[in-house]
Amino acid sequence: MGEFILLVLGLILIVKAADVLVSASSSIALRFNVPKILVAFTIVAFGTCAPEMAISFQSVQSGDGQIAFANVVGSTIVNVFLIIGLVAFVKPIKVKHATIKKELPILVLITSVFCILMLDRLFDPLTRNVFSRADGLVLLLFFLIFVSYLIGLLHKKDNNEEVSNQKYGSVMAVLLIILSLVVIALSSDLIVDNAVSLADRFNISKKVITMVVIVIGTSLPELVMTVMSAHKGEFDMAVGNIIGTNIFNICVVLGLPVVIYGNVSLGGFNFIDILAVFLSSICLFLFARSERTISRLEAGFMLFMFISYYVYLFTV
Repeated sequence: MGEFILLVLGLILIVKAADVLVSASSSIALRFNVPKILVAFTIVAFGTCAPEMAISFQSVQSGDGQIAFANVVGSTIVNVFLIIGLVAFVKPIKVKHATIKKELPILVLITSVFCILMLDRLFDPLTRNVFSRADGLVLLLFFLIFVSYLIGLLHKKDNNEEVSNQKYGSVMAVLLIILSLVVIALSSDLIVDNAVSLADRFNISKKVITMVVIVIGTSLPELVMTVMSAHKGEFDMAVGNIIGTNIFNICVVLGLPVVIYGNVSLGGFNFIDILAVFLSSICLFLFARSERTISRLEAGFMLFMFISYYVYLFTV
C-alpha cells in the first residue's frame, strides 16, 4: 500500500511540475514573440513530455529499460487514440492544411522508422528484439529533420499575443522552470522505484503497470493542454501539442537515454504493440485529411482502438 501511495504522490507532483513548466516556458515564448505553432511543437510539447523524459532516463539508467519503452509506446498510443479521440468526440478538431501537408507526414515517417527498428526478429529470426544505441542514433537523426523544420517556422511570425498576457514575468518564469525541472527529476525517481516494487510485489509485468498507471498518469498534462486548447478554438495548439509530444517521445525520450546508457530489451513487446503505435499516427493523418476535420465518428473509432488495445493488454 505504501508503494502505491508514493507512486500516486509522484504522479501528482510530476504532473503539477509539468504544468508549471509549460506555463513558465510559454511566458518566455510570448516575451520574444515566438509563433504559437512553434510554441506548441517545442515548449508545450517538451514540457508536457518532461515526465516521460525523466522516467525514461531514470528507468534505463537503473536497468529497467522495459519501463522506458512501455512509457513511450503507451504515451504514443494514449496521446492519439485517447486524448485526440476524447477531445474530437466532444468538439470536432479542425486541422490546418500546412499541418496535413508537413507536420503529420513527419510524424508518420518518424513513427514508421520507430516501428521498423522494433522488428529485429522480422529481419533475422535468430536474434532477439533489442533497441540498440544504433537505433537510438537513428531516431535522434530523424529528430534533426523535425528541428530543421522548426527552425524554418521561426521566420513565420504569426503570434500577435501581447507581452502583458504573460502569466509570469521573465525572471519568475526562469526560476519556475528550474524549480519544476528539479521536482520532475525527483518525482521520476519516486515513480520508477515504486512502480518496480509494485510489479514485483503483485507479480505484474513492468510493461502493464507502466502502460496503465504511469502512462495514463503522465499523459494528464497532454490531456489538459489539448482540452484547453480545443475549448478555446486553438486547434493548432491542440494538434501541434500531440504531434510534437509524440515526436519528442519517440526520438528524444527513448532515443537519448538508449544512446547514453545502452541497449534496451524488447522481450515484453510484440507485433500488436508495434501495430498499435503505427496505426495511431496513420489514423491521425488519414482522419485529419478527411475534410481537414477529425469528426465525432472518427473520434469514436480512435476511442474504440484505445479500448481494444488496453483490453488486449489485460488478456495476454
